[in-house]
Amino acid sequence: MNIELMRTDEVSTMSATETRDTPSATDQRNWRMLPVILAAFFMYGFDGNVVNVTIPSLQADLHAGDAALELVVGGYVFTYAAGLVLGGRMGDLFGYRRMFLFGMASFTVASVLCGLAQTPTQLVIFRMLQGLTAAAMVPQVLALITSTFPAEQRPRALAWFGVTGGLSGICGQVLGGLLLVSDLFGLGWRVIFFVNVPIGIVVITLALRLLPTTASGRRPGLDALGIIGISGSLALALVPLVLGREYDWPVWAWILLVASVPAMTAALLWERRLARTGGQPLLDLTLFRSKVFNAGLAINAAFMAFFTSYIFVLSLMLQSGLGFSALHAGLVFAPTAVLAMVASLKGKGLVAKHGLRVLTIGSLITAVSVLITAVGLQVQGGGITQPVLLTSTALMGIGNGLILPSLIGAPMAGVKPAQAGIASGMLSTTQQFASVTGVAVLGAIFFARLGDRADADTYAGATELAAWIALGLILVMTALVTVLVRAAAASAAEARAASDTSPGDVAAAKA
Repeated sequence: MNIELMRTDEVSTMSATETRDTPSATDQRNWRMLPVILAAFFMYGFDGNVVNVTIPSLQADLHAGDAALELVVGGYVFTYAAGLVLGGRMGDLFGYRRMFLFGMASFTVASVLCGLAQTPTQLVIFRMLQGLTAAAMVPQVLALITSTFPAEQRPRALAWFGVTGGLSGICGQVLGGLLLVSDLFGLGWRVIFFVNVPIGIVVITLALRLLPTTASGRRPGLDALGIIGISGSLALALVPLVLGREYDWPVWAWILLVASVPAMTAALLWERRLARTGGQPLLDLTLFRSKVFNAGLAINAAFMAFFTSYIFVLSLMLQSGLGFSALHAGLVFAPTAVLAMVASLKGKGLVAKHGLRVLTIGSLITAVSVLITAVGLQVQGGGITQPVLLTSTALMGIGNGLILPSLIGAPMAGVKPAQAGIASGMLSTTQQFASVTGVAVLGAIFFARLGDRADADTYAGATELAAWIALGLILVMTALVTVLVRAAAASAAEARAASDTSPGDVAAAKA
């Protein structure tokens, strides 16, 4: 049986070995493949968050200044976000399996270079390289799920993708603290990068056996102007968002931020013109014709802006304000990781039975968790108790666990397999841009409220303000779910109407 993913610029066919698979054998291979590709997504998220707990060690060992520390964290985010759309496109052009293997191998090498860095400058450069290699492999994860799993199994696979993303962030805090405390082989902070080596080797070995082989019928162009325009406009926005607060928002940061808008507008106009003239644009703008895809992107943006910025602020308060160690702070977030896993396992069945209402319920539970923190800080200040913090993080785990099974599936479920690579790149770019924006905006508000004082009560007051804003973001997400439900219902009604219309009816309507 030949399985083909048809599109105007590419025909992907399964390898000769795979064409002999029975449907049940193919299903088994897909589910064996899933943890392998999700391991890559976990590695990206883990490395994005684990450096937060290594900052004191980097200051002591490498004598890294504030700007270097900001770039160690922000440089990874910047190159990853700027390269995502291109990474998705490269997967569409050269095959998801090939790009996944290339990205994983490159990410592993970049991790080694980070662990070997001897100066802050070297570490910044290697971290940016690490982010760029992550952009080559992560879009292939969603693309492989969308293109290999049948429609009825895809929501379950996408739910695991969402769960992996949430857990990777929390585990970056918890496991990172454990790795630093254990000081394996006396490596200190370097162990958080070297740990990627054995994992990368195992993932590559399994991927060579389990990932489906695809071959492009022909190689379309890369749309060089599109690459420059999209990546350049993202860079204009991301550079000031990443570095603006560190340099007290200088004039150049605002100039770059404003310039990103006309730059992106010009890039999108070029993409539309290229599509109309029969070219092969970097972005598939037809995806934005779907109200479901648009609403799903907006929900992902709201959630990522909330979650990333809220965890960032809480981490600062726990370590810098309350004096918790990296491990102690990480353990406060442990209930979020554990209960998110448990709730997500239950959430898949609930979503199948009750639909997107589960997403609304999860959003409201997460909102209650943030409310508990805000009220606890208002009442107890810098003396906020551990039961309050643990109750809040536990509820956030339950709420996020109910959110995650639908979060990724919302925009991706209706995407055609031939659009999987570019759609996943666009979704990941949206998530990352929202994360950077959320941290920049909420971080700026937090530090402005904090001022020059560094006592526990001042940190509590700044965190309380940030918590109220985070609560607003999660409520915006809840409202957007209503929009998604209506769009999904309308799309389903249109699909039913189209299937009920006979060819004769269509001809008569045209006449």
